[in-house]
Amino acid sequence: MTWAPYILYGLPHSLYTGKSRSYLRKQGVRYVERTPAHPVYRDEILPAIKRSIIPVLVCPDKSIVQDSVDILDYFERRGAPVSARPPGPRQLIAAHVLEIYGSVGMTRHAMHYRWSYADQQAEFLKDAFAGRGEVMGRMASYLPALGVTPETIPAIEASYLRLLDILNAHFAEHPYLFGGQPSIGDYGLLGPLFAHLGRDPVPEAIMKQRAPRVFRWVERMNAPDLDVPEYRDPPDGYLPNDAIPETLRPLLVHAAEELFPELTDKLAFLARHVAEQGCRPGEPVSAKPHQRMIGKVVTTFCGAPFESGAAPYTMYLWQRITDDYAAMDAAAQASVRALLDACGLSAFLDAERPFRVERRDHIEVWG
Repeated sequence: MTWAPYILYGLPHSLYTGKSRSYLRKQGVRYVERTPAHPVYRDEILPAIKRSIIPVLVCPDKSIVQDSVDILDYFERRGAPVSARPPGPRQLIAAHVLEIYGSVGMTRHAMHYRWSYADQQAEFLKDAFAGRGEVMGRMASYLPALGVTPETIPAIEASYLRLLDILNAHFAEHPYLFGGQPSIGDYGLLGPLFAHLGRDPVPEAIMKQRAPRVFRWVERMNAPDLDVPEYRDPPDGYLPNDAIPETLRPLLVHAAEELFPELTDKLAFLARHVAEQGCRPGEPVSAKPHQRMIGKVVTTFCGAPFESGAAPYTMYLWQRITDDYAAMDAAAQASVRALLDACGLSAFLDAERPFRVERRDHIEVWG
């Protein structure tokens, strides 16, 4: 057997592994997937990245890329055959918004439907987690910090149904978010919509029954080709003229309503933390590499209050929006501004962020 040049360490039920795996398939990258139970992960990967986390990509030159965003960026910088970065400024920034919504906003939906319904899908979860009850218990314990509480659950479930309806209408007309090829927004949404909501029995059944075109998109995102036979004359690549489909605007509004005010509250907390602790550029954001959340914030989800963990990594994703926006000319910025204003997303550009978060040596550091 000839081993592929890339090795992806992940798990079938892992949200961020699903995103990375889909991208590798779409780019035609030859890879082998291994679980973190593999001895090489224990003996070589863990000492290098200093925390037990997936996905991890080992490259042909033995370099390591950890984090799904960084994995996609690694290939995009090298000229990906099917680029996930739309060339149009409005499509690019909208894709970034949906990337952060999938990675941050939808983690709540994904974890709720997996662990709040654990009894109804017990055999599936036991098989996925190899019967490791301690791991399953630890994952379920994260629900309150993610905003999954008795007060927020009705809003979470209503949000999921609304999201399915919006996406089902969009995918009735378009194979992907912005036309004929997947963007970073598609990959961002796929993480929760495949690994949890499109595989776990309870939410998968809801998706199939209520939004079959969304389920079909999940299949399409996991295919090695573009997989668009049911569309008559699908666009070759992204929609021309930087077009934002009318069917996509409700999704952007939906994301705005759910991302804010939570992101604003967490930004304010992190800004105070940086000022009070005297954090310096290059310092790790937390005392230990595995520690992603550095405090708790009282905020709301769809009007329901809850106490959430604040992760500096969220700001790393936010910066992708403002960094690309800052690199645009005035006309492109005006076009993007008009779109975000119309969809309730202008806070991404207007909120003052007196600090940066970067990633060095596989961990977050203050920038």
